[in-house]
Amino acid sequence: MRTQVRADLMLVLVTFFWGVSYLLIDLSLGELGPFSLNTLRFLFAFAAAVLLFPKRLRAPSRATLKLSLCTGMALLCVYSFNTFGVKYTSLTNAGFLCALTVVFTPLLDYLFFRTKPSRKLFLVLIMSVTGIALLTLSSTLRPALGDILCILCAVSNATYLLVTERGVTGQEINAFQLGIYQQLFAGLGMLILSLIFETPSLPHSPKVWGSVLILSLFCTGAAFLIQAIALQYTTASHVGVIFCLEPVFNSILAFFVAHEVLTLQAYFGGLLLLASLLVMETDLTPLLRRLRRT
Repeated sequence: MRTQVRADLMLVLVTFFWGVSYLLIDLSLGELGPFSLNTLRFLFAFAAAVLLFPKRLRAPSRATLKLSLCTGMALLCVYSFNTFGVKYTSLTNAGFLCALTVVFTPLLDYLFFRTKPSRKLFLVLIMSVTGIALLTLSSTLRPALGDILCILCAVSNATYLLVTERGVTGQEINAFQLGIYQQLFAGLGMLILSLIFETPSLPHSPKVWGSVLILSLFCTGAAFLIQAIALQYTTASHVGVIFCLEPVFNSILAFFVAHEVLTLQAYFGGLLLLASLLVMETDLTPLLRRLRRT
């Protein structure tokens, strides 16, 4: 199996974690403010990493810490917009709009780095966006505060991916340490914002405590560690397309947990998203050569 395919499969696992996170965030916001929730997410994730990997986190290079600060601030924007977006719009709209990272990543890559998308990637983008729309939109999307915040989340996430992709190629950057220390900087930033705009608090019920721990350990700690390492072997545009699977996993969870039955249109959208991932991962060059010969 090619290294890039393995990296992309690891990112599918990350996407599963984030697909689950929408329901957990919505549940946690009943007892916690958005900044307080994100403070717990990132600081708990960092604390767990320190306990599990104390030796691997020693003596980070200045370049690693500098990039961790930059990506940590990008994550602060991503999760601030994401959490407030979930609070002020529907989960359906939030899932669709936050997944627009797939569109903004190659767009920003072209605008700032002049990286022109391939024809196959352009086809995959069209399939992905159409699939997301069919899966998540059951009525006309109405602009609202939450919708705008989710769009800003997608832009921030695309920026984070591009910065991380280029940063981890540097010889002085330790991708493992980057994946952990960026969580510390994001958590400290969230703590400052919670002290300014909220009254910091802890969860009251075991249900919310469980949600926060899952968000911290799996949807934050493990997810960003895997992503930082995988970006050494794949591209930010590929990652953006893989993240289209978030609404798929979210819908599957809603079906089994909340017994929510999807429409035929939504199921078709999910199949289209899976097809777009298959097209992205398949090398079509030999097939095209055979077709040209015939």
